[in-house]
Amino acid sequence: MLPVKTFRIPNTVITGSGSSKQVGEECQKLNLKKALIVTDRNQVKLGMLAGVTESLQRNDVHYAIYDGVNTEPVAEYVREGLEAFRGNGCDCLLAFGGGSPMDTAKAISVLATNPGSIEDYMGLGKIPERGRPVIAVPTTAGTGSEVTPFTIITDTKRDVKMLIGSPFLMPEIAIVDPQLTVLLPPDITAATGIDALTHAIEAYVSVKAQAMSDVFCLAAIELIAGNLQQAWADGKNLAAREKTMMGSLMAGIAFSNSSVALVHGMARPIGAYFHVRHGASNAALLGTVMEFSLEGNPTRYARIAGAMGLNIGGLSELEAARRGAGAVKKLIKDIKIPSLRALGVEKAKLDQLAPKMSEAAIASGSPANNPRQATREEIIELYKVAYGE
Repeated sequence: MLPVKTFRIPNTVITGSGSSKQVGEECQKLNLKKALIVTDRNQVKLGMLAGVTESLQRNDVHYAIYDGVNTEPVAEYVREGLEAFRGNGCDCLLAFGGGSPMDTAKAISVLATNPGSIEDYMGLGKIPERGRPVIAVPTTAGTGSEVTPFTIITDTKRDVKMLIGSPFLMPEIAIVDPQLTVLLPPDITAATGIDALTHAIEAYVSVKAQAMSDVFCLAAIELIAGNLQQAWADGKNLAAREKTMMGSLMAGIAFSNSSVALVHGMARPIGAYFHVRHGASNAALLGTVMEFSLEGNPTRYARIAGAMGLNIGGLSELEAARRGAGAVKKLIKDIKIPSLRALGVEKAKLDQLAPKMSEAAIASGSPANNPRQATREEIIELYKVAYGE
């Protein structure tokens, strides 16, 4: 018999070129009257909001804008956004941007109906009441936050990236429009794309993997591996953009139901101590961690190689798994993903902090899902290997 599993996605997922212009109609269906748009100043400056604001106006939905989310999400942004939400009499949130605005909006949503501060809810299942509705409109193909019941907010006072998980953090609606990614620069396209690939790979090899998420994982790996390099090389290649974004969406659905593993556990302390963006941290670690992990479940890693379209006929599972890891490392190199060294991580500081970082990685819980368990000393060594690659 199969074990009991829970599979969650937003109530509505809308995809396709130009789909973001339906946001007003969706708000109207839910009888929402005023949205707080949570975004960053760059989105406003580039005029990226025009399609959604016109849609809101056309459907008589009022809005206010909080555009202060200009780094990885921190607790201060959540407090500022909550003040804007309450001060403007809003009844819903429209998250527009990458993972940072989406994570911030989800945190604002639950604080609008629950007491205390976001720091009070660090961990899983601690939020007592449902928040205000969130409509998530991603502008990158990477984080998957539009379809996950998680938010990651940094507590800058403690230098801690707080993972907060609750079914109440799941957006009501996800609208995935590849047209919004066309202006992404190549480095952001690369980092977010490998972040999404990491989600799919880790969800597939996770010890919490389940049958439904497996389908999304393998489809996501095929789409991202087959199209990310084209999207990176030519941002206006809408077909490649659309397939990469669909892969990111599927990967988000997968990992929100099967969890992530060692890469994510190791990435969080890099973000906290060196202020490297989450996607770039994952991308810098993925190849190294895959090579370490594949012996823990060569069957699954071999299937990943097959999903990537590699010719693995006649190979043993372990050989196929290694070929898949090599192909991932080649893709990372081809789209110029920087190493930890190139990301500005200082070697002396890394050596000093690595023991503490390895403890934080283990404490996050994600490494426990890895098919091959890593000791504290092995995680320290993996940081060193990733630093030089």
